[in-house]
Amino acid sequence: MEAVAKLKHLRMSPRKVRRVLNLVRGLNVEEALNVLHFTRKNAAEPIAKTVAAAFANLGNKEEGERIDMKDVYIKTAFVNSGPTLRRFRPMSMGRAGKIRKRTSHITIVVEER
Repeated sequence: MEAVAKLKHLRMSPRKVRRVLNLVRGLNVEEALNVLHFTRKNAAEPIAKTVAAAFANLGNKEEGERIDMKDVYIKTAFVNSGPTLRRFRPMSMGRAGKIRKRTSHITIVVEER
């Protein structure tokens, strides 16, 4: 059985999140959380929370059964871009420069082996 967890509107660009997400794709949940704990990127914390939420969702689906973290692996993990916040900043010669503050949607699916 599989369970899904989604994190939406994360104020971090999808490109930066993908770098960290590629480290844990396909690992079991215990290994993934260990890797994320020692990864020195800001995207590691929200990804770890989403992985833990997906594991908890699987525990809720399997009512009454005890599930070990070593038996559950990350089946799919991907990042999509969310809405972009557009801001403007004064530039030289009276112009306005665009600043795009990107957001991400993280989706993680876990499954028992």
